[in-house]
Amino acid sequence: MSKTNQKIVTHLWYDKEAKEAAEFYTSIFPESKVTNVTTIHDTPSGDCDQVSFEIWGQKFMAISAGPLFQFNPSVSFMVNFDPSREKDASEKINEVWNKLLEGGKVLMPFDKYPFSEKYGWIQDKYGLSWQLILTDPDGEERPEIVPSLLFVGDQCGNAEEARSFYLSVFKNSNEGLIARYPKGMEPEEEGTIMFSDFMLENQWFTAMDSAENHRFNFNEAISFMVYCDSQEEIDYYWEKLSAVPEAEQCGWLKDKYGVSWQIVPSQMGELMSNCTPEQLARVTKAFLKMKKFDLVELQKAYKG
Repeated sequence: MSKTNQKIVTHLWYDKEAKEAAEFYTSIFPESKVTNVTTIHDTPSGDCDQVSFEIWGQKFMAISAGPLFQFNPSVSFMVNFDPSREKDASEKINEVWNKLLEGGKVLMPFDKYPFSEKYGWIQDKYGLSWQLILTDPDGEERPEIVPSLLFVGDQCGNAEEARSFYLSVFKNSNEGLIARYPKGMEPEEEGTIMFSDFMLENQWFTAMDSAENHRFNFNEAISFMVYCDSQEEIDYYWEKLSAVPEAEQCGWLKDKYGVSWQIVPSQMGELMSNCTPEQLARVTKAFLKMKKFDLVELQKAYKG
């Protein structure tokens, strides 16, 4: 079920383990494979492995670029085991939970909850968080893997506003569901978002508020790459999303909620995987100087 034209791709930042982690995940989930490994030389972090892989048909990108950022549960991945799609969904969820548990830790016990027969939240041995859920086959169908944003600390209470903002920025979007906290669920504020989901460019996300005392917030360890077909499109997303000037670097930006995005040319992957070492060095040198990507300059560097 490979989404060949996936416009938004989740990007994971590791210290050194990108390749190892990609191999670990692709061994656990169905329809998963590592598709490409490229080593980029002479970056500020030295030599970096860049790994493209698919988990359950969904594309991911990972990089080994030094110990600058650590994963935390502000972004996790909701994994839907849907009995209407997977005949052995109930066994499969147990199996995946046990494999992710190796060297990991439980954030919410794997158990029966009011919203699901089987649900658990886990941090794997690399620090990445997963929410495994046996979904209600009568509910609206959702993809197997959905990035999940948790608005905590100074961002708590912003899930609804962020959701509306993203829906206004991205095309091919869809509102999905909203469930609010009822009265009497302190410290949660009545009316804030207990759970919501929405679709941007055919990619589903979930968003929720949590007023618990969490010691983490959004950071660059997980970012979302938006592939653009033209300079005009790069300019559009850059202008709409970028809210922290000092975070602008090599196509990366931070929005007003602290979520990191990478606005990248669609041909970037091709430029970097189908090229000679000299071309790769020139393209790398060119983009390391840029904040927002300049397609004309990248093409020039590629051609030499």
